[in-house]
Amino acid sequence: MNILMIGDIVGEPGRNAVRQIVPALRARESINIVIANGENAAGGSGLTPKIFNELINNGIDIVTSGDHIFKKKEILDIIDFQDRLVRPANYPEGVSGHGSTIFSFENGKKIGVINLAGRVFMQPLDCPFRKGLELLKQIKKETPVVVIDMHAEATSEKIAMGWYLNGQASVVFGTHTHVQTADERILPEHDYTAYITDVGMTGPIDSVIGRKVDQILTRFLNNTPTRFEVADGNVQLQGIIVEVDEKSGRAISIKRIQEKLS
Repeated sequence: MNILMIGDIVGEPGRNAVRQIVPALRARESINIVIANGENAAGGSGLTPKIFNELINNGIDIVTSGDHIFKKKEILDIIDFQDRLVRPANYPEGVSGHGSTIFSFENGKKIGVINLAGRVFMQPLDCPFRKGLELLKQIKKETPVVVIDMHAEATSEKIAMGWYLNGQASVVFGTHTHVQTADERILPEHDYTAYITDVGMTGPIDSVIGRKVDQILTRFLNNTPTRFEVADGNVQLQGIIVEVDEKSGRAISIKRIQEKLS
């Protein structure tokens, strides 16, 4: 099973990259399923039902999210019943939506996807480690293939999650920081779990994590409120492709990708 995981989709430029690149990438790399973080797909912060449907229609199978998932109130119209959209599982009980899903292929095979949010330099949610392991054990009763999107600020927290779930999750990939890291590997000891600290960003690379450079510089220099708009230069789709043995759930290979929008 070949799984494509795409980093945070930022605004219209990121959605354009998905529309133009994902179908070709699926064909070229024999991709079976595409998982993408879409919490910044609507104007750089949040997600709407219309844009969610656009992503699904352009080749995304599962949309994960993070701390910005509720920035657009319209998402509440679909988040409770849409099983292709997940929000961090470690939100408190009673929050709209669900933190994991199981996707079924036409051949009967299944893959589990869990979304978690970090707590270091972020909102004080429930423990992502305990919640992640709890859900992982439940999902593995139905399928050995389980993928984790760890949406977190601190690299240490994401790395810790990789080690914590080493030998149990097929893939642990980080999102949120919008900067692709070069530490992709299959973790040792169990030779089972593919890991990367951050898969990067799908959007304008000539920017400050997707926003216009001059506006961000003004904020840093003056420390005054500034409107942040999505940039548009050098648009790329960044992510990883992981081959997983669908019978055992063991990761076989992992590679980073950077595909430039023509």
